[in-house]
Amino acid sequence: MGKVIAVCTSEIKGVQKKNIHEGHFIEDFGIEGDAHAGKWHRQVSLLSYDRIQEFRARGAQVEDGAFGENLVVEGIDFKTLPIGTKFRCNDVVLELTQIGKECHHGCAIFQAMGDCIMPREGVFTRVLHGGTIREGDNLEIMEEDAK
Repeated sequence: MGKVIAVCTSEIKGVQKKNIHEGHFIEDFGIEGDAHAGKWHRQVSLLSYDRIQEFRARGAQVEDGAFGENLVVEGIDFKTLPIGTKFRCNDVVLELTQIGKECHHGCAIFQAMGDCIMPREGVFTRVLHGGTIREGDNLEIMEEDAK
């Protein structure tokens, strides 16, 4: 089980997200008010707080949402889970649809550090059931569906 450390959104794509502390998740859409919400497979992005802390220990000065992640969660290593894994947090159910992504090397984090963890550590999900997620809530793995 993991603990939600931050809930982040941005109104436009291509910028760092800001922690809004609580988000309304809409079924088959994403987080209300987030630029990446829509009818596609990358509605909500998740990143492990533990991996962010390791990156910070290397000298990176990054805030929650800096990698473009929607949810920062402590205690789950997302990249080790198979596509199809389902997560529950309160009424919200998310399904893992993609692990990692291609990074554009022009991002501020890559320019400053020569590295960015989102392409290899971040995962993407779609919203199977909506509801509200707040900082401090527990996120649990419902099932691991190796496809």
